[in-house]
Formats: sequence, structure tokens, C-alpha cells
Amino acid sequence: MGLREELVKTYELENLLISWAEPPSATEDQRCTNAVQVIKNAIDDYEPFKYKSIEVFAQGSYRNGTNVKAESDVDVCVRCMDVFFANYPQGMGDNDFGNSPATYRYSEFKNDVDRALRQYLGTNVVNRGNKAFDLHANSYRIDADVVPAFEHRRYDNFGNYISGTEIHPDNGVKIINWPHQNYENGVNKNKATGFRFKKLVRILKNVRHNMEANGMAAAKPIPSYLIECLVWNVPNDRFGNESYTDDLKNILLHLYSCTKDDAQCSEWGEINELKYLFRWQQPWTRQQAHEFVVAVWAYLGLQ
Repeated sequence: MGLREELVKTYELENLLISWAEPPSATEDQRCTNAVQVIKNAIDDYEPFKYKSIEVFAQGSYRNGTNVKAESDVDVCVRCMDVFFANYPQGMGDNDFGNSPATYRYSEFKNDVDRALRQYLGTNVVNRGNKAFDLHANSYRIDADVVPAFEHRRYDNFGNYISGTEIHPDNGVKIINWPHQNYENGVNKNKATGFRFKKLVRILKNVRHNMEANGMAAAKPIPSYLIECLVWNVPNDRFGNESYTDDLKNILLHLYSCTKDDAQCSEWGEINELKYLFRWQQPWTRQQAHEFVVAVWAYLGLQ
């Protein structure tokens, strides 16, 4: 049964989408801010870090302004800027850019972040995972994932580089991300769409959570970030209609058409425009995205 049959008996769809477009309440937002601040305090208070350059910043949905109430944690990066992993042009290496091997290892840094969090917050609050540390929520702050990272540098032939983050999970599979570029491009897209981009992302995230709660299989493999990237790849002129319903229909129709096969979306990128959206090492597939779009249309009873 679609959402229209279940809920629109008492809600007009447009009113429902308007409510889903809004960010979490000021109270929830403050709990997110408190979580980030507590992590900053823990890092600042750790004596060995007083001699290192450490950045602590929110990333992901909370920082990008696309979080919804159902997303129950905030993602916080703790990035050491004293050491970096480098991606050089083919045939070039450290010597070509005056770089030398580091003596401070990523595993040592992760252990230091572990000690910093436990010393400040207490052992029972911190749970060490494969990629991140989970800080349990309380009445003051929301649950937080703390991701230790080194800087990642993507060099060009002239010694210029783009700065990102690189983490080495305990399972050994490195992950490179570009959180600052995600944020900046998302802000620009939001302005270019009359501030509709982030609202439509929130709407689709809320739809996905509602679908999953009702046992719809197409929603399960779709992470929050993929939804952001899918909406990012929709042309700006599909936004800014008279209603959110019309915006959503235009977005879904574009995504449906472009994800039917690889040809039309093979060049699509993540919001950072530094990683391909549907190529190797992504935890999702084009087919999953396509099936999700089809399922959303049916679930909302769109025509």
C-alpha cells in the first residue's frame, strides 16, 4: 500500500512534504552542536595533541544541512594535519615534491584519539569501531561518530594539491573523502536552486525512512549520502516549481530516466565532484538507485 492510501486521508501530500522539508528542531540541532563541542574539548584537553595540528569539524548530513530527525547521530572528523597520505601523478613520488615519509603512523593517531576521548568522557561512553568511535548519546548531546583521519592530498604535475581526508579502518580498506568540497558545492547548489536543493534532499530522506519502516526492500540499501548525491545530479531548472510535489516529481522523473542504464549516469559524481558516483568501490549500485526512485514514486502515489 502506498503512502497516499495510508496517510493522505488526513494529510494533503503537499503539506506532508512541507513538513519533511524542514530541518530538525532547534533543540535537536543544539544537541548536535553540543556533541561536536564535547569532542573538540576532548581533543584540546589531550596533552600529546597540544604539539600537533589537529582539526575537529562536523561532516556529513549535519554539517551539510541535510540532516533529518530520523538520522540519530552526527559525524565528526578529527583530522591530523601534521601527516598526509599523497596521491601523485603517474610516475611521480615523494622526491618530486620534496616530501618525506612520516614517523607518526595512522594506527598511533587512532590510539591517541581513543585515549583522548576516554580520558575526557570516560571509558563507558566510548565504543571503538572499525572506522570510527561511537560516543553514546545523553540528554545533552546526540550520538556521535568520531572519525580519526590524516590529510589526503591529490597532487597535480605542478605541485598543487586538493586537500581531503583519508582513513585506514581496522579491516585495512582505506577510505578517501572530501568533506569541505561536499559542503561548499552543496551550499552553491542550494543557492542556485532557490534554496530548494537541501529541502528536497530532506524530503527524500524522510520518504526513505518511512519506506524502510514499512518494510520496503528498495529503501534498505540506500544510504543518506547517496540521496544527497542523486539530487545533486539533477539539473537546477528542475527545482523551483510552485509546489514541493512538482519539484519532487521532476527530480524523480529525471533520476528515473538517467539511471535506467549506465550510459546516462556513468559520468555522474558525488557532490564533491572528485569521486564518481557509480563506479568501483562504491557501496551502492546504479540499479539500486533506480529501483529506489521507482519505489518512491509508487509509494507516494504520484501521477
